[in-house]
Amino acid sequence: MTETGGPSGPEGTETPKPQAGESTQPQADTPAQPQSDTPTPPQGQAAQQWQSPSGATTPPLPSYQPPPQQQYPNWKVGLGRPGVIPLRPLNLTDILDGAVTAMRKYWRMVFGAAAVTAVLTAAINLVGLLLVDTTGDLEQVRDLGPAATDQELMNQMVGILGGTLATSFITLVATLLGTTVLTGFLTVLMGKAVLGKPVTFKEAAKEAAPRLLPLLGLTVLYTLAILVGAIFCLLPAIIPYTFWALASPAFILERGTVMEAFRRSVKLVSGMFWRVFGILLLAYVISSFLASIITIPFSFSAFLSIFGNLDQIYVPSTGDLILQSVGTVIAQTIVGPFTALVTVILYIDQRMRREGMDIELARAAGIQTPPPPQAW
Repeated sequence: MTETGGPSGPEGTETPKPQAGESTQPQADTPAQPQSDTPTPPQGQAAQQWQSPSGATTPPLPSYQPPPQQQYPNWKVGLGRPGVIPLRPLNLTDILDGAVTAMRKYWRMVFGAAAVTAVLTAAINLVGLLLVDTTGDLEQVRDLGPAATDQELMNQMVGILGGTLATSFITLVATLLGTTVLTGFLTVLMGKAVLGKPVTFKEAAKEAAPRLLPLLGLTVLYTLAILVGAIFCLLPAIIPYTFWALASPAFILERGTVMEAFRRSVKLVSGMFWRVFGILLLAYVISSFLASIITIPFSFSAFLSIFGNLDQIYVPSTGDLILQSVGTVIAQTIVGPFTALVTVILYIDQRMRREGMDIELARAAGIQTPPPPQAW
């Protein structure tokens, strides 16, 4: 320390004192030195290592990070695809692809249920054909020959017509039973498949079982309306066929009454009658075409009779009937679920178009939906 209390110089040196007569004020041509206590940071490369007087390194300024933006599904592709169809209004390709995808993804359940119902339907139909034997009338017509009178031919034809109507009625009842069971089961299955949720055969059957009996009544009313319309002409049959086509999936999935299901179907189809009719007709044509291809080898005898003697009437044997039943079982097992699945997907599509069901399905599947647009 110096006598003035200032800082001492290096060891061995002494702070010079002003001589007498020397002024302690700075000269006019000498620039004044800064008197600030804050040290001046060094320039250049050393500035990067500059430390504060306390010795702590100045932390670097944090870089700006924008807040993470929440990702929402793109409206152009819908709200995602948790299951077999995308959650948006569907086109024809989406509907057909959804049915095929469900058949491939849940093939054990789909084809298993279809095989059970097809076997039951074919068994009832075969028993009816054996009980109502029309082969005797056909053989009598064949044995009459060209010498038969018109009255004899008329009597035999009436007998054949009565037997044909009886077997047709048995076939219709068997078909209604099989269609009801298969439709109820596949509707429950598709309700889970759209959300991508796992489902077992037991769970689907347990959920569909309480609704099968009233569903059978609904199916009977639907079929009778179509038949009555077809008796008069084709156009009235198309009207109930299309307007009530979505009643079965509405009855199963919405758990209302039979009449409520019919009203719901009419409401969903209204305004899109020809679109719904065209899709259902296309599904029916595809199913019928594939079924005919499958059953042709099992109806080989009847097919060969077309190219035989036209004067001879083809009388199927018991073996022919059994073989045809086997072909029908195989065809219905493979093709039968397609039309039912298309109908269910069409019902879901109509609800997504009219009622915004895609948002409800997305929430049920755990997909976060975008917020509603903000008003200005």
